[in-house]
Amino acid sequence: MKRIAFFPGTFDPFTRGHEDIALRGTNLFDEVIIGIGHNSKKKRFFPAEAMRDLIDDHFKDNPQIKVLLYQDLTAKVAKELGACVLLRGLRNTTDFEYENSIAQANRHINGLDTVFIYTSPEFSHLSSSIIRELHKFGHDVGEFVPFSLEVPE
Repeated sequence: MKRIAFFPGTFDPFTRGHEDIALRGTNLFDEVIIGIGHNSKKKRFFPAEAMRDLIDDHFKDNPQIKVLLYQDLTAKVAKELGACVLLRGLRNTTDFEYENSIAQANRHINGLDTVFIYTSPEFSHLSSSIIRELHKFGHDVGEFVPFSLEVPE
């Protein structure tokens, strides 16, 4: 049986920390599906379709990683994809507090476990919001993301 992990997020943008989690996830699972979700509470900076295409192109030589867009409940999509777990990255204890509540709810309501991987130390300071702000004001963010970011229109 193929072990599939669903790695959800807004990925606005996808960072080297996210890349780290996805790649390390392939050591644990047969397939990692990166799901770019729609969050009605957030206005995107980078279009979701463009981010999907960038991530998909970045991993084109890695058949264990797939990318998709979704707009439904994360746990429902994960189940439909045949995922056995949700995969999440943690940078610090603040992330853990936030993610733990969601993981407990998913386990209780959907029977879906969450596997946490701590981000490698060299990426623990990265956050999409910081990268967005730096990019917005013209700072070179190339060292923080695994591909070139185009300015959204």
